[in-house]
Amino acid sequence: MRTSRRIILVAFALGAAAVAGPASAFDGAAVNGTDTAIPVVSAQSGTAAALKKAAPSDNSTQLTALQYAAEGGHPIAQWKLGRMYADGNGVMQDDLRAFEYFSRIANAHAEDSPSAPQAAIVANAFVALGRYYLDGIPNSKVKVDTERAREMFSYAASYFGNADAQYDLARLYLKGIGAPRDTKYGARWLGLAAQKGQHQAQAMLGQMLFNGEQLPRQAARGLMWLTLARDSAAPDETWIKDSYNKAIAKASEDDRAMALQMLEHWVQGRKD
Repeated sequence: MRTSRRIILVAFALGAAAVAGPASAFDGAAVNGTDTAIPVVSAQSGTAAALKKAAPSDNSTQLTALQYAAEGGHPIAQWKLGRMYADGNGVMQDDLRAFEYFSRIANAHAEDSPSAPQAAIVANAFVALGRYYLDGIPNSKVKVDTERAREMFSYAASYFGNADAQYDLARLYLKGIGAPRDTKYGARWLGLAAQKGQHQAQAMLGQMLFNGEQLPRQAARGLMWLTLARDSAAPDETWIKDSYNKAIAKASEDDRAMALQMLEHWVQGRKD
């Protein structure tokens, strides 16, 4: 079983080396080839230390050391270089080189234990690869392949329990990209990511629940998720703040009071 899974992962990792709602209901990080940005993948709880070590440096001496370590197979060095080339941070921006570094990680460490020190980096490499496959890389052998993107997200979401992968996988199922549309399955992955604190998943789930879009309406619970998402949203994530503002304006006093109780209970549960 492990051997066959390994063969499949090598094949797709190194390929280059339940009702539809209105589109406005899923505004946010997009999932198709025209509007998907190459991500800076967020860390999950318990993985901050590992990813903090992966912050790139502009020092040329350290860059050489990183390249040497990456050639030796060190996943943290490979991750640093992948992010540097993806972002153009200290080097010339080069998505294909970034893709190749992320592919090395995925190929060599796909079956590492989810509790291994480098597990967060491995999972996030899968997420980065999946997002590249959503767009493809212009003028390269990395073409748009939504099915392969779904496979990347699915593996990181299920084996590593990665919240970003769970969020991206949810959006694919909810929109029917790379797989048949499946609202129930999409909502399941969205809920798992939201419970782990993935704020974009919280915002999307909250939006769906508050408005009763593809899910039975639960206004108070939806408002709770939107409140959590708003507090974690980046300045440019205006869709999250707009969704919260619209919901709070429409919410009844009872919905607001119940949402506050749910919010307090959720925060307390995270502390325990």
